[in-house]
Formats: sequence, C-alpha cells, structure tokens
Amino acid sequence: MEPRAAGGRSPTSDLNTALHECMAALDLFLSNKFSDALASLQAKTKDSMYHALTYATILEMQAMMTFDPQDIMNAGNTMKEAQATCQKFRKKSTVADSINNLVHRQSLEHFTEEEIHAEICYAECLLQRAALTFLQDENMVSFIKGGIKVRNSYQTYRELDSLIQSPHYVKGENHLHFEGGVKLGVGAFNLTLSMFPARILRLLEFVGFSGNKEHGLLQLQEGASSYSFRSVLCTMLLLCYHTFMTFVLGTGKGNVEEAERLLKPYLARYPKGAIFLFFAGRIETLKGNIDAAVKRYEECCEAQQYWKQFHHMCYWELMWCFTYKRQWKMAFFYADLLSKENTWSKATYIYMKAAYLSMFGPDDCSPFGDNKVELFRIVPSLKLKIAGQSLPTEKFAIRKARRYLSSNPVPLPVPPLEMMYIWNGYAVIGQCPNLTEGMLETLIEAEEALARSPATELLADDQCVIKLLKGLCLKHLGKIAEAEGHFNYIYLNEKKIKYDHYLIPNALLELALLYLDQDRREEAIKLLERAKHNYKNYSMETRTHFRIQAALHQAKSSPENGMHSGASAVS
Repeated sequence: MEPRAAGGRSPTSDLNTALHECMAALDLFLSNKFSDALASLQAKTKDSMYHALTYATILEMQAMMTFDPQDIMNAGNTMKEAQATCQKFRKKSTVADSINNLVHRQSLEHFTEEEIHAEICYAECLLQRAALTFLQDENMVSFIKGGIKVRNSYQTYRELDSLIQSPHYVKGENHLHFEGGVKLGVGAFNLTLSMFPARILRLLEFVGFSGNKEHGLLQLQEGASSYSFRSVLCTMLLLCYHTFMTFVLGTGKGNVEEAERLLKPYLARYPKGAIFLFFAGRIETLKGNIDAAVKRYEECCEAQQYWKQFHHMCYWELMWCFTYKRQWKMAFFYADLLSKENTWSKATYIYMKAAYLSMFGPDDCSPFGDNKVELFRIVPSLKLKIAGQSLPTEKFAIRKARRYLSSNPVPLPVPPLEMMYIWNGYAVIGQCPNLTEGMLETLIEAEEALARSPATELLADDQCVIKLLKGLCLKHLGKIAEAEGHFNYIYLNEKKIKYDHYLIPNALLELALLYLDQDRREEAIKLLERAKHNYKNYSMETRTHFRIQAALHQAKSSPENGMHSGASAVS
C-alpha cells in the first residue's frame, strides 16, 4: 500500500504534479520568461524537491552563462537550500546501504518511488554545486577542497545506475524522469572527469579512475533524446562540451555537426530563445561563418532585455568575432562595453581595451581619448578574487601588463592575438583560410617591426610569442614543415625566455598536436609527457594541463579505465 501524502494525495501524484509544473517552468525559462519561471516555482521550494531543484538549476544556468560573481554566489546558496529540501524526502539511512540492499534482493518494498527520486535530486544538487566551484576557480583549489561533495555525488550515481541495471528494479510511474537523471549524472561525471588532468583526479582521490569520455557522451545523448525533465539539461551540457569545453579546455576537436543537430529542434521550438540563439552564434563562429555568428549574437541581445548579464556573454563572443576579422575598433567597442557593464573581470576587460588600442595604426584615432599605456598601467590594481582565488585569465593579463609600469615601457607585440591563443581562437579561425592568412599577415608585420626595434631584455619572449602564433597559422594553412620549425624554435630558445615561461610547454603541446595530425603518435606522446612533467608555475598552467590531457586522450584513444565495466559504466 502506497503511503498517503498530506491532504490525502499520494506521493506519486505529488511527484507527477511537481514534474509537470517544473517542466512548465523550464519551458518559460527557455522562452525568455525568466522572472515568470522563477515566480512559478518559488512558493514550493521548501516543500517539493523538484521545485527546489528546478529553481536552483535555473539560477545555476544563469550563473554559468554569465560568470557573474553575484549570480554564482546566489546560485550556490540556493542549490545548498535545494539540497536541504531534497534531504527531507530521502530514506533515513545512507544511500549506499539502502540501495545495496535493494540491488541484492532485500527490502524492495522499503524504497518508494519518491525516495528514489529524492536520491537523484540530492545527487544532482551535489553535482551542480561542484560545477559552480569549478566555474569560480579554474585552478581547482575550491573544487578539490569540495572533493567530498564530488565523491558523494559520484557514489550516489554509481549506486543508482546499478539499481537501473538490476533485475529487481521496479519501474515507477515517473521512471523516465528518474532514468534521465541517472543519465545526466553518469554522463556528466564520465565526460568531465575524462577531461581532468591525472594530478587533479589524484587530489580528488578518484584513484585509478579517469572517466570514460565516449560512455559519457553516449549517456548524455540518450538523456537528451528521451522525453524527460532532464533532457534539456543533457542537451545543454552537450552543447557546452562541443562548442566551449573542447576549445577552452581541450584541443578544439568539438563535434560541431552534433551540436547543430542537438540545437535544431530547440531553435525550431524557441526561435527567440536567447540561450539557443547564443549557441547558434557559437556554432556559426566555429564553422568560420563570422558574419552569420555576429547576426545571431545581435538577435540574441534583441530577444530579451530582462537578463542583461546574458548580453555580456554575447559581447564577449562579439569581441572575439571582430578580433578574428582584425576589426580592432569593433573589438575595442565590445571590450569597452564589458569593462563598463560587467563585473566578471575588470582587469581582463581593461587589458583587452589596451590590447586593441595597441593594434591601431598611426592614422586611427583613439576612441573616447583612451591611452593604451595608462590603461595597461591600471590593470594590476583591478585584481579581483572570487572564492579567495584570482582568475587565471586575470593573472595572465596582470603579468603581461606589468611591463608598462616602467617609465619607458617595451610594448607588447600583439597582445590581443596572444590572448586569443589563451582562449584557443586559432583552432576557431583554422576553419577559415582567409581569416588565418589575414592573421598570419598581421603577425609577420609584427615580427618585422620587432626586428627593426632596438633589442631589449624582452626580445626573446616577444619573438617566441610571435613564433608560437605564426606556427599555429602555418599549421592550419597546411604549411607543416614551417609550423614545426616555429614550435621547435621556442623549445630551442627556452633558456633565453625571461618571463613568458608558459610558451615552452605550450609549444611542445602544439608540436605534439601537429605530430598527431600526421599520425606520429609515439613522438607526440613523448612531447606531451615532457610538457606535462618538466614545467610548473607558469601562466595558465591548469588550462594547459587540461589541453595536454585532451591531446593524450586523442593520442592514446584506446578503451579507457573509467566508469565502463560490463553493462554499466558506473558499476
């Protein structure tokens, strides 16, 4: 006999109602009715696990799309409250004990459908809180400190996946929503942990575990294609992976066609949906259709005015679109807008403003009377700490800007093009030969200007920056031997580099990727291991290690030691 809920309704009918209302709220959110979506959920966030989770998830999606520190903090606190609401519905014993009994033919009747849903919602709160800590701190300090949250969530998903595979699992009325939640969690863990460098996995105490990328993608694809509460979240995660994570934290090998396929039905259903227009813009960028991308981002900004921070994500992408086209004034315009309107990293935005000004020709007038040297000089004073940690991009900008603090500064040769490398922009323009040729032309001009200038103690650093960026352009234009020579130049001049020590491991990484394209796997792996083990304490180190990990995965591409074992990859 199923227990009755307050008011004479059964927990199953409460669950049905909650899921129906929460899917309606997600529909409002995806239609740009952000405040309506939150308002429809708020009253029940203390009494319904799905209302609490959905409310917190919407705030988390906003935080993840804007990087706004206040949004991140609000989402984290709300997710913590949602976790407390979910806890009230959980069986009063540990999940590992309870489900272990269930899988082993004991106490089947002791686990109600509502309690099983409480486990998946609780695990999802932990997973989303872990994702937020990573968003706050790419160097992973907070993430590692919160490792117990990550492990508890992972363990719960393992047990729930085992339950689904068990012959004793009895499907409840809302089993599709439950199974969708398991696919989201198992997929997210496999995919993201497969990207983590081994040293971070060790610190998280995931000993001997690296995640199975292929299984993670498959679980998320299955979750995205089923009709469930979590299908849109599975889709969003896949879109983020294919269009952003594989570029920023990988080698730029995202599956753009798959992203387009996933996006198509959502764009048809929500033609003015800001989130989907944003991803449409990113897909056009990755296909090398920069003008079409600009149009999509502009549509995205026009589609809604309530969530202004989301415009800033578009401004960031527009800034890079105009960088790829070498339209420095337009790129400056968006960096300027960000510096005035967005709080994520003033130091980075002001640095980019100064960087674009330094690309202006002698006949170009400086907009708004800004002076590049003065702008570079204020960058170090704008350092911001989020969760007690400085942003890696901000640290990079501050280090580069420091040379302008002297009374007679040596100018940076191509600062926006160097920052473009940090965000893997050369993998983006590599799809478009005319953009790559234009960038190469600018780099050759900078190299010639450097050769004409009086030699300084920073000459080797500046030469090697240009060599790295030229090497990338040459690679994408198919001039392999020349590209190889440029990457090797940096490695051979390692001892001459005074400050930009990040160039050496990154040159080895790029040379390894060049070798992988030629199927020279053994040579590539040796270079990657050298880059991984021989260098430390350099700018953007964590990001470089993520990219090395992605390259090693590509090089070895054999079945991985991960969650995969038999029928279930988490058992």
